[in-house]
Formats: sequence, C-alpha cells, structure tokens
Amino acid sequence: MGMFVRALRDAGRMWPFLVASFLCSAGVASLWGANIAALFPIIEVTLNGDSLQSWNAKRIATAREGIERSSAAVAALDARIAAEPAEAAELRRQRERFVLAVRSDEAVVATSTHLAPWLDRFLPVDPFTTVLWVVSFVVVSTFVKHALLMTSTLLVAWVAMNISRDIRLKVFDKALALDRTQFMRNGSAGFMAQVTGTSDMLASGITSVFGGAITEPLKIIACLAGAFCISWQLTLACLTLAPLVGFLMVWLNRRIRGVSKRILSRSMGFHHVLLEALNNVLTVQAYTMEGFERDKFRACTRDVMRAGMWHTFYFALANPITEILGIGMVATSIAVGAWLVINQQTEIFGLPMTERPMTVPGIMVFFGMLIGASDPVRKLSGVFTGVNVGIVGAQSLYPLLDTPSRLAEPASPRQLPRPHREIRLENVSFSYDQIDTVLAGVNISIPFGERVAIVGPNGGGKSTLINLICRFYDPTAGRVLIDDVPLTDLALADLRGRIALVTQQTELFNESILYNIRYGRWDASEEEIVEAAKRAHAHEFIADFPDGYRTMVGPNGFRLSGGQRQRIALARAFLRDAEILVLDEATSQIDVESERLIHEALAAYVENRTVIMITHRASTLALADTILEVEHGTVRKRPARQMQVA
Repeated sequence: MGMFVRALRDAGRMWPFLVASFLCSAGVASLWGANIAALFPIIEVTLNGDSLQSWNAKRIATAREGIERSSAAVAALDARIAAEPAEAAELRRQRERFVLAVRSDEAVVATSTHLAPWLDRFLPVDPFTTVLWVVSFVVVSTFVKHALLMTSTLLVAWVAMNISRDIRLKVFDKALALDRTQFMRNGSAGFMAQVTGTSDMLASGITSVFGGAITEPLKIIACLAGAFCISWQLTLACLTLAPLVGFLMVWLNRRIRGVSKRILSRSMGFHHVLLEALNNVLTVQAYTMEGFERDKFRACTRDVMRAGMWHTFYFALANPITEILGIGMVATSIAVGAWLVINQQTEIFGLPMTERPMTVPGIMVFFGMLIGASDPVRKLSGVFTGVNVGIVGAQSLYPLLDTPSRLAEPASPRQLPRPHREIRLENVSFSYDQIDTVLAGVNISIPFGERVAIVGPNGGGKSTLINLICRFYDPTAGRVLIDDVPLTDLALADLRGRIALVTQQTELFNESILYNIRYGRWDASEEEIVEAAKRAHAHEFIADFPDGYRTMVGPNGFRLSGGQRQRIALARAFLRDAEILVLDEATSQIDVESERLIHEALAAYVENRTVIMITHRASTLALADTILEVEHGTVRKRPARQMQVA
C-alpha cells in the first residue's frame, strides 16, 4: 500500500486539477441528493393540492399546535410525577418523549419560518406551476450533474494518464541508465511489461481513487445525510448489514490483490516467451522447434487466461457483495418504514425510530434516499478492484525505479582535455557473479595513438576488457584510468563521447540507412554521412538500392546481409570521429575484398586516435602496434612484431 500512496503523492503534484475534480465531484453528490429530495415537494403538492407556501404555513401551524399539546402534556406529567412517586420512572420516560416532540416541533417552526420568505420570493403559488418548476429543476440539475461528472472524469483521466506517462518515461530512462547486470535481471521482456501493462494498472488505480473513490462516497454521504435528517434511528437500523459487507470486502480485496500479482507475473513470462521466440525466429525455424515454441506460448497464455478468469470471478463477486448492502438497506427501510406508517408508530420492538409518526411522502423520500445511496455503493466494487490493481502495479514499478545503477554518476565530474594521453588499468579484477573471476590483477597501459589488438581464446576475458574500458561495468577490484583520472570520476557522457564502438553482433534500428549512420553523430550533415559510408565502403551497395540512403533496413537490419550491416556500423563509427575506436570482431562477416578495402580505410582512419581491436584475423593484426594476449583472466602485452614473427 505504501508504494501506491507514493503514486498518489506523485499525482498530488497536479493538485489544481485534482481540486477542480473534487469540487466537480462534490457538485455531483449535492445534485444527486437534491434530485431525490426534490421528490418531496412534488409528492406533497400533488397529493394535497397545496402550494409550497401554504404547505409551509400549515407545517408552522401544525408544529405550533404540537408544541402547545406537548408542553401541556409535559406540565401534566410534571404534576403527576410530584403526586405519584411510585410511578415516577415510567412517567419520566413519557415526559422525555414529549420533551423531544417539543424540540422537534420547535425545529420545524424555526426552519419553516426561515424558509417562508424564500418560498414567497422565488416559487409560484399555483401548485401545478410549482410541480413544473421542480421538474425543470430536476432536468436542469441532471444535465449539470452529468456535465460536472464528465469534467471530473476528464480531469482525473488527464492526471492518471500523465502519471502513467511519467512512469513509462522513468522506466525507459531507468532501462537506459542501468548497468548491464541490473538490466539483464529484468530483460527486455520485463521492461516491456512494466512500460505497458504495469503502468496501465497503476493508472487504473489512480483513476479509481481520484474518480470513483471520491465521487461515489460523496454521493453516499449526501443521500445518507438526507436519510438521517428524516430519521437517524431508522437509517442506522438499515445499515445493520454494513459490518458484514465490510468484512467481505476486506477479504475480497486481498484475493483481488493476490490474483493481480499473479497476472503481472504471468504477463512478464508471456512477454519473455514471445520476444525470445520472435527475436530468435531464424534459429527456431532452422532447428524445426516451431512446435516446441508453440507449446511454450500456449502454456504461458493459458496461465495468463487462468489468472485472468480468477480476476474476473473476484471482480464479478464484488458486485453482489456490495449490492447486498444496498438491497439490505432498502429492504429494511421498506419493512420497518411500512410498519411505522401503517400503524402510525414511532418505535419498533421498544426502540424509538422517529420522533413523530411518519407520513407517506416522508417515507417515500426516505426510500428514495436509500435507493440513491445503494447505487454508488454498488459502483464502489469497481473502485475497490481498480485500487487493488493499482496497488499491485505500484508495488512492481517503484522498486524497479528505486533500483540504483551500479554505474553511479559522480557528483562533480572531472574534466579532461581532448585527446587523452593514456588509458591505464591498475590491478583490475572482475567477476560477473562474484564467484568466477574473469580478469585477475590486470595491469596494462595504452598510450594515445596506439593500435592494440586483443587476442585469446573464447571466454578468456577479451570482451570484458573492452566493457571495462567503455565502463559498461566497473571493476570488482582495481581501477581503470584515463590520464590518471578514474573512470568513476568522469561523466558517462564525456567518457563514451570519446569512444566509437563496433561489435560483432551489429545492432541496427528499424529505420533508414541514413538514420542508422547518423546515430553516430546526430548533428552530422548528409554530406558527412555519405563520406563516412564511402570510407566504410558501404556507399556502393547503398547507392544500388532504389531508395538509396532512405532504404529501411528492417528490424535489426534483417533486409541487409551480415557484411552490409557491419559496414553500416563501421560508417556509424567513422562518422562519430571519436578519439578511441573499439572494434569487437568488426570485420568477421565481411568478404575478402571488402575486408581489404576496409583495412585500407582503417589504416587511414586510425591516425591520431587510439584503436582497440578484438580479432582473430591476421589481416587485422597487421594494423596493430601492440598485442594483448588474454587467457584465463591474465593479460600479457607484447609488441605486434613479436606475434607476427611467432
């Protein structure tokens, strides 16, 4: 619940909209009760043929007569109490009833006397005209009520959607800011589920709180207040089922919350299975695993459907539970009220219900008030469900948003001149799981302008070395420095702005070729993009496409060959014009001729910049000045000519 309260506090930043929504809800509740209360003068006027003015005058006269009778009865009982001490207890009880009757009639005289000038001033004398006025009021107030209700709904929806959008932005920002270890704990599927379904759950909860959780209770309060004015004892008697219904709703809320958590968990599994199968569809088809993946997907969707059915069951169960309270109120009021009216009594089973016998119009308005309260009580079931769904969404979202990235930005980043002088690793050790050591006690130095080739067996730590230099991870022990400044003291944007990276698994966006190359430096002109493509020997095949640089590459560049994708990635790196070029098997998918041309381009490009290359190809090693041999966590540096001689 605490996480959901936090979401409500976030929504509180938009307090002007929420205040306006609350005022609209208060107006809706007032008009809701006023429309029902308007039935009273219609009934009185229609049945008795009186105007409201004459009806009010009769009320004053009747009340004054009642005061005289009750006062006389009180005086008589005072005399009997003094004369008959043995009967004093019973006589005092009778006296108390007459005293209450006097107070009730005095209240009627006071309110009716205060009301008389307003009735004379604003309402007609003719009974039928009065009915038309009241009917017109009901119609106009209904229109105003719905206008206010729509305004309140739109205001709350705007707040909820803005909160949902802010949450989505925060989740997206968090996904981009997390280190790779933290990111992989959730995975793309987990973040996608959070951005879509979970954010919608939170928005639903906020809408329920600031929408139904305010409007419906206000309507209930307005109607019950009217019923209390008629008879507070009878109103309390009609609420005898409220504790039972409250207990059932608490039980139901816990069930709904548990089911909502299961739905969220199944949804994340659903996204995981879906994305894994579709992102690796070539492997699935190549190994004829379509049936296996279909069975997995059917299983996870079946789990989602089962959890959804339980959610629907409990959601549907909320309606009858809350309706029990509404029907119980109305049924009790009909039974008790009818007995009081028919027998002209003021108590039942010895319990006082009213101060004076109820009239038919009065009990009808009382029924109307309770019916008016029962409808919002029924609607509260949906509100409770929405709040529980929002609580589950908040409990999933906010812990993710509170997860700190292990790549903390320094409070006061240090500035370094460009280009740098040296990259150095001091006693660097690293482990992904704190169990197996990938690098141990590495000490190397890479001066600016040096071309370094990293070689070694698979799994030896070559890519880890690059990840540490790019600060995708921080060392478990030791330091990585540029010009004697630890990377942790540099802003990530400053550090990575000095680096251009090309990986073996080329990542392209489902956009145009122009877009993908420009990603290296977004402010580059088209002429610079074309020049970068030429240097990467990509311009030739790009020019052969009908749409040229506007050609869409498809998801992850599937419309291009592996070699074409790598050359576009190289063009993107060339366009960045960074002082550090990192190549992770960047020419592994290029044909021999293209490789020769790219090596010529690299030979010209690598002047006056640091180049770090992971490679197993002799042609690429020829570009290197120094070789870093990485094996079983150790790194040994030797001149490239020694490797070539060996």
